[in-house]
Amino acid sequence: MSHSSTPAGHNPPKAYENLEFLHSHYARHIRVLCEFTEPQQRLQRHGIKNTIVFFGSARILPADVAGRRLVEAREKAKSLPAAEAAALLKQAERAVEASAYYEAARELAARFTKWSMGLERREKAFYICSGGGPGIMEAANRGAHEAGGKTLGLGISLPYEQTNNPYITPDLSMEFHYFFIRKYWFFYLAKAMVIFPGGFGTMDELFELLTLVQTKKTQKKIPIVLFGKKFWNDILNLEAFQEWGMIDQADLSLFRITDSLDEVYDYVVERMLALYVNVEGNGYGQQEKNGGTKG
Repeated sequence: MSHSSTPAGHNPPKAYENLEFLHSHYARHIRVLCEFTEPQQRLQRHGIKNTIVFFGSARILPADVAGRRLVEAREKAKSLPAAEAAALLKQAERAVEASAYYEAARELAARFTKWSMGLERREKAFYICSGGGPGIMEAANRGAHEAGGKTLGLGISLPYEQTNNPYITPDLSMEFHYFFIRKYWFFYLAKAMVIFPGGFGTMDELFELLTLVQTKKTQKKIPIVLFGKKFWNDILNLEAFQEWGMIDQADLSLFRITDSLDEVYDYVVERMLALYVNVEGNGYGQQEKNGGTKG
């Protein structure tokens, strides 16, 4: 009796066409390489060498949606016990407050995109990049889309998450399985980062970025802005790191915190002009020269 799974008279499938093998743990390194290589091919096809990355919560709603839900919550609260009604209203009111961040990200992404599209040399252009989902990610892609620019979305497959938002340029809408490769593509092309309020994922990305810059694993000069003073001051006591001797005083200058869209825009544009636009060369080669990731 034959032990082959291939019927007699038929050629066996080639290894690279064997989906059972490709989805097995034996081929994990091949899947990893695919997530390195396939995005690079797309990015090069579109001439994308520089990004401005937006991070932030997937849960933050557009202002109109948050406002509508508050109206619905007020109506529903009338039939609930007092404690439940108070909790429901507090959540809906906080969503309205947080929606200001959605609109800020949308406006800022549009402003960056219009500025970039006005640059004389297209190879020096900067494209808005997000994590692909809803909330702040959607706001960033939406603003860039409304400004008429290409925009990237680097999604991640999660058991409870949604699909990529509809404002991403279709051929630049990607979905990753491996978090670490997704982060690679976030950081490798990034020339600036704007971080809005978010949860564990946002904190993970923020602190990994700060660690790369602090340890000089990337030597690029990356402007890092945390938008929303009230949120960041509530959530993080960053000065305590320095007071306890866990970081140096200079590490607190790796980022800035602001509530001003104009300050974010002016600061990032000023740094982009000085570091990347008004210099010779750019792109993948210049990125390595100007401090790509080591190793």
